[in-house]
Amino acid sequence: MPGSRSSLRAFTLIELLLSIAIIAILISLIAPQLAGARSSARQVVCSSNLRQLAIAWTMYADDHAGRVMPLAYFEAGDIGMGDRIYWWGADGSVSGRIDHDRGFISPYLDDSLRERSIYECPAEPWGGYRAQTKTGGITSTYGYNGYYLSPIKTPGWHLDIGRQIWKRVDIIEKPALLFVFADTLLPGRPPSNNALLDPPMLFTGTGWKRNPSPTTAFRHFETNTAGVTVTARADASVQAVRARQDWLIESSRRIGSVGSANDPHYVPDWERWR
Repeated sequence: MPGSRSSLRAFTLIELLLSIAIIAILISLIAPQLAGARSSARQVVCSSNLRQLAIAWTMYADDHAGRVMPLAYFEAGDIGMGDRIYWWGADGSVSGRIDHDRGFISPYLDDSLRERSIYECPAEPWGGYRAQTKTGGITSTYGYNGYYLSPIKTPGWHLDIGRQIWKRVDIIEKPALLFVFADTLLPGRPPSNNALLDPPMLFTGTGWKRNPSPTTAFRHFETNTAGVTVTARADASVQAVRARQDWLIESSRRIGSVGSANDPHYVPDWERWR
């Protein structure tokens, strides 16, 4: 009405500052819950990825008289003769082009090497690590336990462990505990992806020594002291394992092994290796 005074008034400075403080407190209370929800969602996706990899691994063995797939299919004398073929695809070392279709597991998966694919853990997205291949292309942020499963076809270690048995599914020991795939990473600045799940102890040809660079990555639910790795077992089950501080070689990246012994998760028959 003309001549009347408005009942509306502006916030005072003190009221404005108080409102901002209350909002900031609410955000600080909600933020950890939101971060936890995001981390939980990533772990769910990671578990789904690893379950599909484990099922595809089983299908490969079914098609190859029970023999599990190799980590890679080349020997020392073959280097330089062509691309190295890994479980995830050809590495492009000679051709200059990564070829997913040549991977041993690719016929059993309806996906390709790309961002946010079955081969990539959502907690370790493309751009946060250095690709190991010369081409710099995407391979996988999951590691395969070729060290135990296909010793003669595990580059980097095959000269020391090549005399050990290339496994069939029917002779795998402790399948509900044995890791076939898991979250992996190599320490560095930046870190590198690694498609090989290395054990905590390495065979020298005559005995065992501590592995200074194990590759299991505990990258889920990160805190200042712990993290979680997701693992796919030989019975196709998927389980998450929370790290203990003494398992970690590099605490800042949460890289290490589940336990300090090869048995039962990495190399359950290690005591019989000769």
